[in-house]
Amino acid sequence: MIRFGPAGWSYDDWAGIVYPRPRPKGFDPLQYLAGYFDTVEVNSTFYRPARRDVAESWLRRVAFNPDFRFTAKLWQRFTHQRGEAWTEDEVAQARAAFDPMLDSGKLGALLLQFPWSFRRTDENREWLDDLARTFADFPLVLEVRHESWNTPELFRELAERGIGFGNIDQPLFHDSIAPSAHATSSVGYVRVHGRNYQDWFRDKAAPHERYDYLYSAQELKPWAERAKQIAERPEAKEVFVVTNNHYRGKGITNTVMLQSLVEGRPEPAPPGLFGEYGEVLEGFAWPAEPPKQPE
Repeated sequence: MIRFGPAGWSYDDWAGIVYPRPRPKGFDPLQYLAGYFDTVEVNSTFYRPARRDVAESWLRRVAFNPDFRFTAKLWQRFTHQRGEAWTEDEVAQARAAFDPMLDSGKLGALLLQFPWSFRRTDENREWLDDLARTFADFPLVLEVRHESWNTPELFRELAERGIGFGNIDQPLFHDSIAPSAHATSSVGYVRVHGRNYQDWFRDKAAPHERYDYLYSAQELKPWAERAKQIAERPEAKEVFVVTNNHYRGKGITNTVMLQSLVEGRPEPAPPGLFGEYGEVLEGFAWPAEPPKQPE
């Protein structure tokens, strides 16, 4: 199965585009998205660990969709704040939300997302090795952004340990890892970040500026083909295709387009998208009534 969905669901700039405005009484953004898509990547866990009861709430809210699976990003303490070793308490904090998701069978992948500055050095390889052992009971996927990791040894090591590889689209600067279609475990993963070259490495760029990019159909077609190639690999039992160019619902728009390109048919989409992106969605999607929210 190939599951398509966005990274995150809590964005103020989605009001009136992805979500209705004003919101109906009792409106739940996560439930709303689970009516259209079979995955959402949890981004908030990158910035801070979530409590167990919060994750249990997420699980209840998507239970009406039996095909739905979450993916989630590991806390940045383990991927970006590498000045000193992590503690057992920090591991317990990170696991608090992920354990119930794993136990329920609803966690499709735990994403270890490293920055471009994370190069393939002996020190970083040791850090990654320790991290993989610490969270070995989760379906891990590694995202690295520097070309130094693009070696046969890495892909062999990932396959031996059952760790997936995150195939990414990003602005390509010197030594940026290029687009790929690798499958190294039962979990195939694609993440498209946008191609906002101007703001990608700008120090003071806000997240909404860095991820402000709308892909054209021509730019997405190679990624649709890569998603199908990954799904055809015998080791890949399921594939996640996630859009991270979230500003003003552009990622949602591109999610629908990617799904349409892979499935070969127009897909249902939130009606508000068509007021903003109707022209680019033509032939790829049709405005669907919002799915009925469970009581």
